[in-house]
Amino acid sequence: MKITRFKTTLIDVPLAKPIATAIHQMKSVSCVLLELETDQGLVGESYVFTLDAVWLKALHEMLLGLAHQVEGRDPHFVAQIWNDIWAMMNPIGHKGFSIAALSAIDTACWDLNGKSAGLPLHKLFGACRDRVKTYASGGLWLSQSIGSLVEEAAEFVDSGFRSVKIRLGKVNMQDDIDRVRAVSEAIGPDIELLADANQSLNPKQAIRLGRELEAFNLGWFEEPVLYHNLEGCAEVRAALDTPIAAGETEYTRYGMREILDAAAVDVLMPDLQRIGGLSEMRRVAALASGYDIPISTHIFTEHSLSIAGSEANCISVEHMPWFAPLFNESMEISEGMISIPDRVGTGFSFDQAAIKKFQI
Repeated sequence: MKITRFKTTLIDVPLAKPIATAIHQMKSVSCVLLELETDQGLVGESYVFTLDAVWLKALHEMLLGLAHQVEGRDPHFVAQIWNDIWAMMNPIGHKGFSIAALSAIDTACWDLNGKSAGLPLHKLFGACRDRVKTYASGGLWLSQSIGSLVEEAAEFVDSGFRSVKIRLGKVNMQDDIDRVRAVSEAIGPDIELLADANQSLNPKQAIRLGRELEAFNLGWFEEPVLYHNLEGCAEVRAALDTPIAAGETEYTRYGMREILDAAAVDVLMPDLQRIGGLSEMRRVAALASGYDIPISTHIFTEHSLSIAGSEANCISVEHMPWFAPLFNESMEISEGMISIPDRVGTGFSFDQAAIKKFQI
């Protein structure tokens, strides 16, 4: 099997309404879709994204710059392709858009390999489960009122979630406490509540807020401080009983190793786009297991399910509905668990009508 065409498409998917975290203002998710066509008629698919179409063209150019490393090659040699691209990146570095482009190529190659083998990727990798815990992450934003938070949390529970995530980062710490209290009381003790500060606090602020929130038995306190302040994150972790989760903003196994060596997290959160694709995500899961640290994948829900279904220390996936309109298939959620699809490859295929609708 040979890759005969490297096809990219730019799209912009509007969110239902503008949303905000402590560090983001978002109105759309803008993607570069990648389709690797082969001489056997199979097509491998993946995507990478930016917010509000910012830097979308730059991300696209980075991906196009790697096309020559893929065209004419057998996708079964995915490890060789990955290593060749990694070596090529040395002059520009192994973070940022270069890794995002590598991630798209690697994931599309794996999608092809699953389709070629007639297997879903979690079974090709070696399956360990067919369902995994998930949590509702597509709501409870910092921009919402307390009344809106309570109403939406109830909607999440009614739709089958048993874990939900609220964003923190108000200027007045008491506002964060009041918001967590309201949602916690609304969902009750049987539903897990997670909190994400989106790097908005310094270590002393995070410890102070974290201690106030321990009364609500949070499942975790996510990104309490700036992502590169590993010493500060470790300080917060040591001071609190609540588990600390972080890692979504770092790159590759080398960034993950620094987090683990700093004893900065209880849960490591690799992001498929920043980590380097499914190949590197598998390496990171193995690395974390050597530290007895679980992982929970960040965004990219559909394409991360193959990791959740094949890595025993993957305890959950983030359910983010932003990209659902791109696919023909839907994610299945019941009693707080999301099913690992038994379809070939990643188990998800682009909806060409949707692509035409959202194409830039």
